[in-house]
Amino acid sequence: MSVPRLQRLLPFLRWWPMRIDTLRADAVAGISVALVLVPQSMAYAQLAGMPAYYGLYAAFLPVIVAALWGSSNQLATGPAAVSSILTASALAPLAALGSEAFVTLAILLAFMVGVIQLLLGLSRLGKVVSFLSHPVIVGFTSAAAIIIALSQLNKLLGLPIGRSQMFLADIWEMLGQLPDLHPPSVAIGVAAMGIIWAFKRWLPKWPGVLVAVVLTTWVSWAIEFERRAEAPLAALTDERTRALADEFEAVRLRIAALDREIVSLAEQRARAPSDQSRMQSAIARHELELRRLERSDLARENGLRLRDLRSVDLVLDAASTSGPDGARGAATLRPAQDAAASGVRWRIRDVRGGMLQLSGGGEVVGFIPPGLPAVQAPAFSWDAVRSLLTAALVIALVGFVEAISIARAIAARTRQRVDANQELIGQGLSNLVGSFTQAFPTMGSFSRSAVNFSVGAKTGFACVITGLLIMLTLLALTPLLYHLPQAVLAAIIMMAVVNLIDFRAMQRARIAHPHDGIAAWSTFAATLLLAPALDYGVLVGAALAVGLYLYRTMQPRVAWLGRHADGTLRDARVHGLPTSERLAVLRYDGSLYFANVPYFEDMVLEALARQPGLREILIVGDGLNSIDASGVEAIEQLLDRLHSAGVGLSWCALKLQVTEVFDRTGLTGRIGAAHLFRSEDQAIAAIAQRLVEPQIAARLLPG
Repeated sequence: MSVPRLQRLLPFLRWWPMRIDTLRADAVAGISVALVLVPQSMAYAQLAGMPAYYGLYAAFLPVIVAALWGSSNQLATGPAAVSSILTASALAPLAALGSEAFVTLAILLAFMVGVIQLLLGLSRLGKVVSFLSHPVIVGFTSAAAIIIALSQLNKLLGLPIGRSQMFLADIWEMLGQLPDLHPPSVAIGVAAMGIIWAFKRWLPKWPGVLVAVVLTTWVSWAIEFERRAEAPLAALTDERTRALADEFEAVRLRIAALDREIVSLAEQRARAPSDQSRMQSAIARHELELRRLERSDLARENGLRLRDLRSVDLVLDAASTSGPDGARGAATLRPAQDAAASGVRWRIRDVRGGMLQLSGGGEVVGFIPPGLPAVQAPAFSWDAVRSLLTAALVIALVGFVEAISIARAIAARTRQRVDANQELIGQGLSNLVGSFTQAFPTMGSFSRSAVNFSVGAKTGFACVITGLLIMLTLLALTPLLYHLPQAVLAAIIMMAVVNLIDFRAMQRARIAHPHDGIAAWSTFAATLLLAPALDYGVLVGAALAVGLYLYRTMQPRVAWLGRHADGTLRDARVHGLPTSERLAVLRYDGSLYFANVPYFEDMVLEALARQPGLREILIVGDGLNSIDASGVEAIEQLLDRLHSAGVGLSWCALKLQVTEVFDRTGLTGRIGAAHLFRSEDQAIAAIAQRLVEPQIAARLLPG
């Protein structure tokens, strides 16, 4: 196998042989990105609805694989804000956030995203990204950034938030609880924001995110930021709260039972014999859908119950708590307003097995299982695949758009050639490998790629070093992250997505063309209003952009030409030029296809109606880029109609791709060699001579 072919198969071979200075630069860049990636990955995992440590899984092998098989030397792949919020929005209706079923679906989603990207790359279909125009992407990312920031408010404020089909309504309800916010969570989150901002402002090359994490984690440990306790359900003295807790646990158990039934029914459908009747298949599908609808309704109702439970301040008798040794005493849990005693106010985090899980402080990351992720195939089910297909397609395309945009932006400064198809293969393989190592969907990260480039990475080996440092973190450093406050993770996400909000770009799109502005702002509005179903926002924007393009091309520019004083043929209406009563010269700018065929016919017939003495119509085709079957049919019909009216139809200055269509479809013979010309002047001179009309030559030929 030749070296070029081997490098196409194994793109990372282009890094070698590696000089010492290149290796040193890559090592520094890899370490710098890893320092940012450790806290970011855990933050993005929680944004995706996953336990925090799954972010480290997604930051391990996917980072390495994308660098090995991608085409960019500086693109840093891994957990990202946009892919994380898309994952959460796609899976929230199907399973409870953070549950085992949710994690299983997220891993399957990563597998599907990887398959789509890999197939597109192997098929050399990198240009499919054109379906997501720049205005659509800008509108979507700006709205998604706002949603991401708002989704972290509850962690920053220490408030519970409901989960419904209306994200903005959930945020509004949460803001109604502002008097109950948790001041220490707000303080530590705002402090983290201040540290990150200060380092970015004055020490941009320092890992400000890591400094914020180290300092706030130490403070969290020192002040015992997390306070946890357990108490029996019977400890509640308030009957209403106890009844609500009882109802919450009963419904939670029902949801768990429904999850098992859904999995069982889905497996039965997958194993159903191929000769199963349509009636039996419809009944099975109906049963499965009923379970899913019931589960969705119960989960929404229980989310509201948990919010109500968490809003109750309680005073806990110390004897009723249960510490690490599991010892419990007599239980007394009273509403704070009924208690004269001062001290720690407790809130109900969860209800499990008849026990109240209580929190008297802020939320922290907690225990992270040490060790590398298990290698196993994603749990596969056709029903889950069908449910996730739209989301997988959107994440695959959006992820690739982000990755290739970042890679090209950096390549403009490094003068490296970026191969879109190879980048698709790299992104696809990273998601595929990630799905076998417990990762959720990943994509290119602008912030980490910028760090990689600014610190001086020369090759993708820098990302390999980053992945190896994440592996070291998983093996030895996870206990150090136990006391990391959730408010700090929220602060990291909010600071990271601020730069994604780009109203100026949407305004520039409107200035460039009103339709681009409509596409950008409509995508922005649709994404906000349809949240948490963010994938629908992208689809609405893409469909609108395509629709506006079709509308725009339905009426291409058609100009009646006259001879200008400078000797060129120009738009007679714009420049007030004389035309001939016997010959109409029309220039058609655009492709002739199914959507604009009626408009083309109308323009030709309008020329016939405007000039009763017309003997010939000449179409100047230097602006005609392509023609389809509908266009061919329209020309044939026009030839017949004009011939019956005693008017000829001639063509000139046609491009090669158009003349080839004319030849293949027989139009060349129908039109006739006497009506096909290479240039406008040649055509006008020949028509004037044929029609014996000196006035045509006098008015339309150069003097």
